[in-house]
Amino acid sequence: MTKSSIRRVLLASACGFAIATPAFAQDAADETEDPNVIVVTAQNRSQSVNDVPIAIDVVNGEALQNAGFKDMNDIDQVAPVVQLNQDQGTVKVTVRGVGTGSNDEAQDTSVVINIDGEYVNRPNVLGTALFDIERVEVLRGPQGTLYGRNSTGGAINFITRKPGRDFGLNASASYGNYNALRLDGGVDLPLGEIGGLRVAGFYEDRDGYVSHPARAAFGPYPAFAGGRSDDNHAYGGRASLRLEPTEGLTVDVSGEVARREFTPQAFAAVDLNAAGNGPGATCALNGYVRVAPAYTQTLCSPANTNFLASVDRSKYFAPGFGLGKVGQDTHAIRGRIAYEISDAVTLTYTGGYRSFSGDSNNYLTLPISYRSYSFMDEARSHSHELRLNGDLNGIIYQVGAFYFKETLDRESGFMLPIGGPNGTFLSYFGRDVTSDSRSLFGQVEVPLGETLTAVGGLRYTDSDRKAIYRNASPFGATGPDPALFNAGPARKAFSSLRYLTTLNLNPPKEDKITWLAGLNFKPNSDTLVFVKASTGFKAGGFDSVGSYRPETNTAFEAGWKQSFGESSQHQFNLGAFYYDYKDLQVSVLLDTAIGGQTFNAGKAKIWGLEASADIKLSDNDTFRASVNYLNAEYKQLLAQFNVYTVPGTGADINGVGDLDPTRAGVQQPNFAGNRPAFSPSMIVTVGYDHVFDMGSMGTLKASVNSTFKSSYFTDFYNNRDGKQTAFSQTDLSLEYKPENEKFTITGFVRNLENNRPLTYGSFVSAGPDDIFNWQFGAPLTYGVRVGIDF
Repeated sequence: MTKSSIRRVLLASACGFAIATPAFAQDAADETEDPNVIVVTAQNRSQSVNDVPIAIDVVNGEALQNAGFKDMNDIDQVAPVVQLNQDQGTVKVTVRGVGTGSNDEAQDTSVVINIDGEYVNRPNVLGTALFDIERVEVLRGPQGTLYGRNSTGGAINFITRKPGRDFGLNASASYGNYNALRLDGGVDLPLGEIGGLRVAGFYEDRDGYVSHPARAAFGPYPAFAGGRSDDNHAYGGRASLRLEPTEGLTVDVSGEVARREFTPQAFAAVDLNAAGNGPGATCALNGYVRVAPAYTQTLCSPANTNFLASVDRSKYFAPGFGLGKVGQDTHAIRGRIAYEISDAVTLTYTGGYRSFSGDSNNYLTLPISYRSYSFMDEARSHSHELRLNGDLNGIIYQVGAFYFKETLDRESGFMLPIGGPNGTFLSYFGRDVTSDSRSLFGQVEVPLGETLTAVGGLRYTDSDRKAIYRNASPFGATGPDPALFNAGPARKAFSSLRYLTTLNLNPPKEDKITWLAGLNFKPNSDTLVFVKASTGFKAGGFDSVGSYRPETNTAFEAGWKQSFGESSQHQFNLGAFYYDYKDLQVSVLLDTAIGGQTFNAGKAKIWGLEASADIKLSDNDTFRASVNYLNAEYKQLLAQFNVYTVPGTGADINGVGDLDPTRAGVQQPNFAGNRPAFSPSMIVTVGYDHVFDMGSMGTLKASVNSTFKSSYFTDFYNNRDGKQTAFSQTDLSLEYKPENEKFTITGFVRNLENNRPLTYGSFVSAGPDDIFNWQFGAPLTYGVRVGIDF
């Protein structure tokens, strides 16, 4: 059966059941009789969240729905400590100042993302839909022992709903401004004593959040009738099977497909070469700062410019060619087999396979509109873990092995509308990358008495990565390449390219041991005090220039988790942490013919304090709040300046101080003292729920949740035009439930202030062009949702 046939069968089943309506199915492993106990699997076994010595946010399915969670683009709405860097459909995650700012083929995420144990590594794959989710667990801090490489910042676990043993149906439909329609549904079908089947699906359609005015034709660009970007059109389905064929054996298998089509948010941009926007003859105007005075050219950095202040974040001109389009398809199969060898020992296999394919045709910035074509973007990955959990006379242990493989195939071109009526490719790239990672791990918890437990863990990881990079240029010693010069935007055959460089990249294998050591003090069932030290590392890689080393994080953390009150209905958490971060991987655009470069650049010190409380004021009133303070600073960061070359002072150059070996004697700028990207110093959340009891008519629940974030920067340069000032976002909802609680009607408002924070901001100097680009978060949205649960 073909992928398209599988997709049609799953979607037809899911949509058919969704029309009928579906049911909340809870993972049997997570059942608990105490409603105040939240059960998680952050340490590969079911535990109360208050017994887990990890700073962790847990969001259940109902809260996800109320927050409007649809995919990774919304994760910061349910876990405000998570910061997102969004760029043309990719999603890059930062937690506690540790994150990834690149979607390069050889770059990995700094925060591990798992879906039912399946490891997902690509920022563009993370933009596809996540649906029918039971809960999300956001683990803060290095998780190098149990989650392996690339968990220097933490881990995010998505747990999907599993089939229930009884027949059930549940569905929801919401409609709001921007013509936002969202349908979700699922059905549980019992299979007798042996298990159950769940089929679920979703459909989403929404207009764009950004409006672009009409404009007349100019230069090489056609007239544009106006339009919107940052829309979304997506659908998907999943079939999940849970079997318990014999006592002690549980088998979970699921297959899913999803499709997303969208117009990526067009960049808001300012042309620094336009009249009145430049630095003047000596870099003294508009907030520019002169850098690299040893160069004969006068080179300026837009360190203190303030062009962002005049940008309307919801309405601005589209690029010269209009708006782009992106399509993404993903298929995944996941499985988990758990066998209880005895009451104290369980053997578990978890595995997953995923394929992703995407195509895009994007247009970047006025007044010179670059056209970015992605002719092929395919990723295939599979991960496997075999783990043994046990309890030996009170000593809790787990040992296991993990394997991950990923292959990437990309082909793209970067075009300018010059050189003839069909334009010219400034560059044409091909990337074939294969990554393998193997790990052995173990963790043990040893009682040192009735209240004290020692925890220790080790993980050995062995990884390698190899690639073929093809870089083509339109110009060479013998004139223009006809395949790239005035040849139109069609896909090219690499064999036809005249000025083609092929690199076979196979750097040495890397191996690393990460460790964890800690003490847990639990004087009673309501209290946990823990201290620990742990390490994590992010894998190294390579680019068109050379290879770079892994980055490492050594973390020290202490925490206090306290339940109190009748039935332990109140919760208070307090924590502190300190990170020693080394060999940071920093990505910088070199030029359009080579692309970007990633290199290891120094170290950072990061520390913070975190506190949260969840208080049950009465049977009908709940108050919650959190405060997160983060102090993050680069202690050494050798990188390059992207620069504006003042006309008439010499040959135009785009960057100084990079690692280009042809520039002998150039000293790299040190950005020590700057703050890492997407690292606000303060994040404060406040929430309140009140339930109005209307007797036989049911209940009315009013909720308010507000998040405040202090200012942050979008890249390590800390330019003023890359700074998001402090802001708040408040969500409101009013939910009605009848006495039988079979359905709900909810009115909601999200981002009441209509604040649209920066999700991307960067100064780009490429060829003769100097441009500042921005992208922004979602605006105020509102709507009504109807749900049914049988």
